[in-house]
Amino acid sequence: MRILVTGGAGFIGSHIVDAYIAAGHEVVVVDDLSCGSGENVNPAAAFHALDIRDPELDRVFVTHRPEVVNHHAAQIDVRKSLADPAHDIGINIVGTVRLLHHCMAHGTRRVIFASTGGAIYGEPQYLPADEAHPVRPLSPYGLDKFAAEHYLRLSRDQGGADYTILRYANVYGPRQDAHGEAGVVAIFASAMLRGQAPAIFGDGEQTRDFVYVGDVVRANVLALETNVPGPLNIGTGHPSSVNDLYHHLARLVGFDAPARHEPERPGEVRDIHLDCGLAQRELGWEPEVALDDGLALTVEHFRRAG
Repeated sequence: MRILVTGGAGFIGSHIVDAYIAAGHEVVVVDDLSCGSGENVNPAAAFHALDIRDPELDRVFVTHRPEVVNHHAAQIDVRKSLADPAHDIGINIVGTVRLLHHCMAHGTRRVIFASTGGAIYGEPQYLPADEAHPVRPLSPYGLDKFAAEHYLRLSRDQGGADYTILRYANVYGPRQDAHGEAGVVAIFASAMLRGQAPAIFGDGEQTRDFVYVGDVVRANVLALETNVPGPLNIGTGHPSSVNDLYHHLARLVGFDAPARHEPERPGEVRDIHLDCGLAQRELGWEPEVALDDGLALTVEHFRRAG
């Protein structure tokens, strides 16, 4: 297939590009490099350094005629979305709507959309949260991802592309940005390898669902062959506290200093983990990489990266 991956120079997107190329697909990457890195881009992919809102994106569609668009370009920082909701809307809603316009104009037949399972449900009424859970986001980021999901449906109903929505838990692994909001594993591992104690916000007993990037990539490969729109949760179904994560990483790194604690941050849920049974039934997908194994692979990556 001819596949365009937005955000394909970023953490998750670049791994997906690698997998698609390994499977024999023709891949085009669009990324403005605001978060991603050109070093992440597979040399076998055609690369365009563009914001998804740039009118020049139409030329990319004319040139490459993608059959599938995998949409990972996004503003993912919860704190930035709270500080500047209009900026978040501009990328996560307006950018998505413009991308869908290009898809419709140029005959793209499928869109795979990276949404959020960690921020979309808000403070959960029950756990694990499944796709039927009420949606009450605590941040513009979660709300804007939910709005983008509805624009996918609206676009399809107006004659646009079919789609599959994947709602990710907290993704971690090699290439994760050690300086980014969404990269707690990378932030902790990178700081510990430098001999510095990373900060834990709040008491550290808040829980998250940490899913390895390789498992997320497999979901994106399987989504190429499905007609299921979703949304489909992509996680492990198992909660891990931030304190537990700290101790796991400290053991792997050989770091023995206690964490620093700072005040809780607004806009973040206290506890979340996802019921991923629907992805298992509809995609034949389930997580394969245990947390200890995934953390070991991630730490090794940061050791090599220096």
